[in-house]
Amino acid sequence: MDEMGSHDRGTQVSTPLYQLKAEFFKTLGHPVRIRVLELLAEREHAVAEMLPEVGVEAASLSQQLAVLRKSNLVVTRREGSSVYYALTDPEIVDLLRVARSILSGVLEGQAELLADLKASRHA
Repeated sequence: MDEMGSHDRGTQVSTPLYQLKAEFFKTLGHPVRIRVLELLAEREHAVAEMLPEVGVEAASLSQQLAVLRKSNLVVTRREGSSVYYALTDPEIVDLLRVARSILSGVLEGQAELLADLKASRHA
C-alpha cells in the first residue's frame, strides 16, 4: 500500500490515507471529545468521574463517548455498576501534547501581531 492508501495492483480500491486522516481529525473535532481524551490521558476514568470535569449532561457525554468508542480511540470495562473508560493507544497522549504545542505557537504569533498592531496605531 502506498501513502495514498491504495494498492499497486489497481484491482482493489481502498480509502486514501488522507481521507482516513480527515475522518480521524473529524472525530477529534468536538470540545467534549477532546476534554474526555485529556482526562483519559491522565488515567482511566469512570463516567461519573468525567461528568463534573466535562460540564455537560450525562446524555451528551454518553453520545460523545460512543463516538470515541466507535472510532476505537477508547475502550470500556465494567466494574459493578460503573463503566470505566481508557485510551486504546498511548500515542493519543502524544497527539494531544503536539496539538497543544502547535496551538501555543500559533497563539504566541497572534499575540505578537496584536502587540505590533497596537504599537503602530499609537505611532
